[in-house]
Amino acid sequence: MLILLPPSEGKSVPKRGAALDLAGLSLPELTDARRRVLDALVTLCRDDATKAAEVLGLSAGQLDLVDRNADLPDAPTARADRIYTGVLYDALDVATLSAAAKRRTATRVAVASSLFGMVRFGDRIPSYRLSGDASLPHLGPVAATWREALPPVMTAALGRGLLVDLRSGMYANFWKPGPELAPRVATVRVLHEHQGTRKVVSHFNKATKGRIVRALLEDGADPRTPAALAEVLERLGWVVEVGAPGKNGTQLDVVVSEL
Repeated sequence: MLILLPPSEGKSVPKRGAALDLAGLSLPELTDARRRVLDALVTLCRDDATKAAEVLGLSAGQLDLVDRNADLPDAPTARADRIYTGVLYDALDVATLSAAAKRRTATRVAVASSLFGMVRFGDRIPSYRLSGDASLPHLGPVAATWREALPPVMTAALGRGLLVDLRSGMYANFWKPGPELAPRVATVRVLHEHQGTRKVVSHFNKATKGRIVRALLEDGADPRTPAALAEVLERLGWVVEVGAPGKNGTQLDVVVSEL
């Protein structure tokens, strides 16, 4: 099983740590693409801070993030599971996982990244700012770079297991599994039900996804189909509705009424 997570916009900033080593990251087949995106981002932020703020969608109070990006090659790094923060990652709370669950994160979890394409929790990365819908001078849309680079790498990383896709739409566009993988792809949507009405609420969605990942890692089950995943989630206490299989996989709706 491979669980794909979205990154967080907010990130912790390491105070100390080794500099970024692109060749030392997991999925080394992505090194060249990572270097192209990194070089384009750093060059923009070093050469034209005003343009960088515009491209990155920064407010006047966030201009320090331009300087941070400009220093990425030499910035201190930390494990990705310590860099990414926010509601989903707070609910997942990697630091308090059992030893067995922490070991499972090494092979069962990956995070979509506009800068690195995909990273594992153990990868050492710096704090950065780059949205998945950004377009960088001399590179173009970062999403296009990853749509080209990720398919063979992620297909190989998935192997014969089940893909559990918890990415948001922006990052799901980086890699969409082909029809040949559809029987082994489960996309998870969280719906908040209140007074008979269901809707997607960002906070509920992120927190529940974090709790789902935590529970799956602690449980240790390794379902091989979307239906089997639904059974595991129901056993773990969630209400799950299984959609019809499609060319891109099967959607599982997790229905929650309380946070």
